[in-house]
Amino acid sequence: MDNGFADAGAMTGAAGALNRRRFLLGAAATVGALGLAGCASSGTDMSLAEAKLAYGPLPNERFPVPAVNVSKINPKYLRRIVRYDTDEAPGTIIVDPRNYYVYRIEDNGMATRYGANVGRQGFLWSGDAYIGRKAEWPVWTPPREMIKRQPEVAIYAGGMPPGLGNPLGARTLYLYQDGRYTLFTIYSTIMPETIGKGISSGCIGLLTQDMVHLYERTPVNTKVVVLKA
Repeated sequence: MDNGFADAGAMTGAAGALNRRRFLLGAAATVGALGLAGCASSGTDMSLAEAKLAYGPLPNERFPVPAVNVSKINPKYLRRIVRYDTDEAPGTIIVDPRNYYVYRIEDNGMATRYGANVGRQGFLWSGDAYIGRKAEWPVWTPPREMIKRQPEVAIYAGGMPPGLGNPLGARTLYLYQDGRYTLFTIYSTIMPETIGKGISSGCIGLLTQDMVHLYERTPVNTKVVVLKA
């Protein structure tokens, strides 16, 4: 059970009387197909057909994930391979909150780029971290600070069960510094309208299909660099 998630991220209509959008603003298909269609060639945008394949349903998940309505996301935030010059080693994750992107560094000066949602004003942060642990369909428990800000989430003080309505979603990467959980995560959301926006208390959200793609390629201890906004 997670005892300290920094934000509800993208509440997706779970149990309880919470209004999904108010909670959001207040709290802030196979692997092969994903690899083929999900990363367009450098310098080109993904076609609609590619996007529908890359962001199609994930029926074999513990909780089947619906297809993304790609009409609700700016095409620039769709996954693609881009040129990215950096001294960081391949595999490193770089978060660019100013431009709402997450990069996974690849070989030969390239990176896989994902559109993201990030922390809202007052909750942005920067610095180096690493993936301290990973989880599939985790339980979410709001931290005391969030319960104080938003008393309505107190009903989940004992933990919200996994599911499509859980704000951590299908996959979560937990960010650590110096052996301690920072309370920040990279998490998955099924809400495309949140991508390209600042909504959270500092956590970073990717569309579930993108998060599955990143999660499978990201081992524990992977370095994460969060740039200044």
